[in-house]
Amino acid sequence: MNTSLPRSRVNVVNNLYIALLHYPVYDKHRNIVTTSVTNMDVHDISRAAKTYGVERFFIVTPLESQRAFVHRILYHWQKGFGATFNPSRKEALDILETRGSLDEVIGDIKARTNREVRVITTTASRHFRSTSYGAFGDMLSNDAANHLLIFGTGWGIAEEILARADIILEPLTGPTPYNHLSVRSAVAIVLDRLSERRR
Repeated sequence: MNTSLPRSRVNVVNNLYIALLHYPVYDKHRNIVTTSVTNMDVHDISRAAKTYGVERFFIVTPLESQRAFVHRILYHWQKGFGATFNPSRKEALDILETRGSLDEVIGDIKARTNREVRVITTTASRHFRSTSYGAFGDMLSNDAANHLLIFGTGWGIAEEILARADIILEPLTGPTPYNHLSVRSAVAIVLDRLSERRR
């Protein structure tokens, strides 16, 4: 099914990047841990990012074995049988890269664009510095800097990363007290909310 918008309605900015952080994040006991990369996150977040015009999607993990796991997936869909079996999946995964740390991601974006990088984090709990999606969406449209939007795994992004953030987005909430979205769902919802501000 072709759900493409008419070209006149497409308004893609090239200053939005996203990162899926696997370290440093919390486990349920508030210990700092490294979480495992999942195959579904690789595919589904890449597809959402490509759909909403994200410049690059980075999976961040210090574990070489986990980066190698992602690269095996990429090889299959970019150069192996998957590249011809499902070209649209290849197109989505073309924007995915892995890095060993958040600092590597920031340095890479700066080197590519010669522009500063603003760090934006997401949380499942309200933070005293929380910013609305409307305010951040307006900033995306009017600020020439790069914006790196970080999503956490496990039980959330470590405080040391939140302390570095230029912006902390307000948590996603629904009409019920239940609030345990998968990170894949959260990425899609956030990107859609931001897209509404850019159309």
